[in-house]
Amino acid sequence: MLPRAIATLVLSLGFLTLTNAADDGFTKLFNGTDLTGFKTVVANPKVDPATLWMVKDGELICTGKAPGYFHTDKTYSTYTLKFEWKYPRPESLKKDTDFTGNSGCLIHIQPPQQVWPKCVEVQLMYRDAGNTFGVGSKFAGTLNKDKRTAMMKPVGEWNTTEVTCSIVTDSQGKKKGKIVTKLNGEEICKGEGDLLEGPIGWQSENAEIHFRNVVIREEK
Repeated sequence: MLPRAIATLVLSLGFLTLTNAADDGFTKLFNGTDLTGFKTVVANPKVDPATLWMVKDGELICTGKAPGYFHTDKTYSTYTLKFEWKYPRPESLKKDTDFTGNSGCLIHIQPPQQVWPKCVEVQLMYRDAGNTFGVGSKFAGTLNKDKRTAMMKPVGEWNTTEVTCSIVTDSQGKKKGKIVTKLNGEEICKGEGDLLEGPIGWQSENAEIHFRNVVIREEK
């Protein structure tokens, strides 16, 4: 009886795991193979986008050789976005606080697509990761710097950023875009701004950065 009970328990746990994975509602934005579903924008039209973004071993690698960004074809409004990112660790780097790697996740991108577009940026600069602010737009956010410092992993290790966008109504009846940013599972920044929807993008900004497991769950 014991072996059968154990087998039943194992099968039940396996079923629950698969059910939870299927019910989390997230879908892939990056397929792990190519840039299907994305467009690219470069500051210098003479720069070949293929020199800035490439896919290898399931990772989307940004070389950072020139300013630009890649963005979703689709516009999103209310959703939770998750993605993992890391900077390769330079062999000469002794202290993480000296690392100057820079990138960003661009939320609610507005036309025209240009470097840099009107949007809200979730900072991926290593020294300021998670800070969220407006680029040509209004956004008032509050950053917990101590928690951000505590949650950041060493240069060269994977970090997970989670961004939740929703629409709220202020006391005057005006709609605002609320954005909550988590770093490695902990909320570190939240605020509200004037943008409510737009494509999502990631910057090429003079540093090599890798992305993987880019998923989204749209909210009703």
